[in-house]
Amino acid sequence: MIAMTLDEIAAVTGGRVVGEPGVRVTGPVEFDSRKLAPGGLFVAFDGEKVDGHEFAGTAMAAGAAGVLGTRQTEAPGVVVTDQLVALARLARVVVDRLDGLTVVGLTGSSGKTTTKDFIGQLLARLGPTVAPPGSLNNELGHPYTVLKAGPDTRFLVLEMGARGVGHIRHLAQIAPPRIGVVLNIGAAHLGEFGSVQGTAAAKGELVEALPADGVAVLNADDPLVAAMAGRTRARIVRFGEAAQAEVRAVGVTLDARGRASYTLVSDGKQAPVRLAVTGRHQVGNTLAAAAVALTAGMPLEQVAEALGEVGIASVRRMDVFDRPDGVTVIDDSYNANPSSTEAALRALAALGAGRRTVAVLGYMAELGEYERSGHEQVGRLAAELGVDRLIAVAEAAPILAGAATVGSWTGQGLHAADQAAAIAELDLRPGDVVLVKGSRYRTWEVADSLRPEGVRP
Repeated sequence: MIAMTLDEIAAVTGGRVVGEPGVRVTGPVEFDSRKLAPGGLFVAFDGEKVDGHEFAGTAMAAGAAGVLGTRQTEAPGVVVTDQLVALARLARVVVDRLDGLTVVGLTGSSGKTTTKDFIGQLLARLGPTVAPPGSLNNELGHPYTVLKAGPDTRFLVLEMGARGVGHIRHLAQIAPPRIGVVLNIGAAHLGEFGSVQGTAAAKGELVEALPADGVAVLNADDPLVAAMAGRTRARIVRFGEAAQAEVRAVGVTLDARGRASYTLVSDGKQAPVRLAVTGRHQVGNTLAAAAVALTAGMPLEQVAEALGEVGIASVRRMDVFDRPDGVTVIDDSYNANPSSTEAALRALAALGAGRRTVAVLGYMAELGEYERSGHEQVGRLAAELGVDRLIAVAEAAPILAGAATVGSWTGQGLHAADQAAAIAELDLRPGDVVLVKGSRYRTWEVADSLRPEGVRP
């Protein structure tokens, strides 16, 4: 964050200074007292189980310059009526004061975090870039990420999530994007949006927020995304495998590890790309990253070379590792929706060609009235792809009903009551390939049980 006095922070947030107003905050903003650095600002939240204000002393002992909260503590700081509102205002001021900063906003139903990581890795070759790992994409994580930008930051890459209409519009007001990327529209959060059309309406708020001299990077292979071209004043750059894409992949092939190679084509030029990450779906994700890098001024040849070196930065997203016993594990257990689970299953099928495949699939949350059909759809695909052993965990049982509708399937379907039962049902053999996928927190235990001793994600 740029250096600011407590008095300045109070003026920006509409708060009241406690202690010496001239105290300067020179370090990062943190809401976890264990992560504070000298000169930082500790944001104390009133949690259901833990009250951050009680850790004001701990924060100061760690070198914090002050505390931002809703009530006065023994530490100097700023008292506000709402911490999230205060953080949003503070973040907006920081963005407005950083000359030469390009804000890149990114949204979509699946692949947001991975693509954000790819974009960050590419743009870092052009200048100082803020794109921290993880899904910091809500009303807390968004300004928290913005406040990591400083005077030298050239690119700020922000993942933008939405649980309802107006959420992305709000995030875009905190840090107005100049480049906006929409990856895809799928069956995520259907419980909130009601339909994929409703999801598209909400995700499209990003391109509506772009200025006339901005750039909307849109997926040419997704009709709902491509149609967003009519909702923005910005210049359009399309990516994909469709002929009309300005940034295009042709000749896609997969190697034995499920890693894609293709020819990157843009503006009459082309260059070979060989990815180091697993999954056919990574073609689209890397094309989106390429479109942003090209827009930012990176030459095509450098983009192609950089794409071959990008890796998985955020945990539990297509993390592929081999065990000493010859079993290959795909840990994609951070989160799940029908679209991302289908992509993971196709990666399992590609990586497991000629090998025995096992899929441990957990519950997919926030599908609303589409909950059963969404799970059945995933089960059908697993069977069609020939997954040998399909384990549905707890509430994910409808996956097995979907698989059972595929008469040609010769695999085995099992229902596990919980994570421990799923682990017990694995029955792995040397050479097997295992996918672990489910909504956050529900299948992590299975994935971790498969990691070699001492190895963590």
